[in-house]
Amino acid sequence: MKTHKPLSREAAIAAGLSGAQESIPVKKFVLVLAMLTLAACAGEGATRTLLQNKGSDTLVNVAQAWAEEYAQVAPDVVVAVTGGGSGTGISALINGSVDIANASRKMKPAEIALAGDNGVMPKEFIVGYDALAVFIHPDNPADAFTLAQLAEIYGEDGSVDSWSHLGITIPGCSSDEIVRVSRQNSSGTYVYFKEAILGEGDYKLGSRDMAGSSEVVELVENTPCAIGYSGLAYATDHVKMPCLIAAEGSDCVLPSVATAIDFSYPVARPLFMYTNGEPQGAAKAYMDWILDAEGQCILQEKGYAPVRAVTCS
Repeated sequence: MKTHKPLSREAAIAAGLSGAQESIPVKKFVLVLAMLTLAACAGEGATRTLLQNKGSDTLVNVAQAWAEEYAQVAPDVVVAVTGGGSGTGISALINGSVDIANASRKMKPAEIALAGDNGVMPKEFIVGYDALAVFIHPDNPADAFTLAQLAEIYGEDGSVDSWSHLGITIPGCSSDEIVRVSRQNSSGTYVYFKEAILGEGDYKLGSRDMAGSSEVVELVENTPCAIGYSGLAYATDHVKMPCLIAAEGSDCVLPSVATAIDFSYPVARPLFMYTNGEPQGAAKAYMDWILDAEGQCILQEKGYAPVRAVTCS
């Protein structure tokens, strides 16, 4: 966390560029640049505290919404948000280049050890819960999958490579091939899906690995043969979400905020933010606000489950 005097326009642009080292969508860069420019245009002699926040693409939309609203709550604080994946955010925390890292998975023991070697002591906050949804094309007649079937589709030892293996015929999918859509390995969603569905196994080669959650949904929407996975908040009316069955005899449960809250959905997960030690000053105030009712209502509006019951207008 750093305190700055007002930025010149040139400095604001430079800061925005340096905060977007990964190839992130233009709209994300524009938000970062706009917020930094807002600080530059503040009253003469005023100071602004800049918080760097980077990581999970699952969380990036709600993180941007938090930052945007918090600018109204605390005009003297600018929160610069970028995505890039959970691994990217955690690496930035380890090397000391961010104040807050967003992650859709827990930090690994090796990451915590590396952080300690760098004098960084990660402090973990659960800021919400997410249902990791499976997406298929609207023309796909499937309504349900078992976790075992998903393992057969995605796992390296899985034997299911075509829809006919599952007794499914999809209009527009003449090849019958299951087009597996996944995330890049820097993604916490990639890691969590692997742990929840594949266990100790690894992914089958040949999937189409996408940089962001929205790209997963877009590819599935336009590919009748496709199946993909990502956070529930990225669902659209142009893809279909089947219910999932944890084990034989279990109920088939649809992904929703409610089933993420009560963990009846078999692939529900916590969402994390990490700071270097107990946050202080502006970072503490921001984390407190995120975990309070206003921040949790914004999270719920974006399609995630809050960490506690909140009453939202």
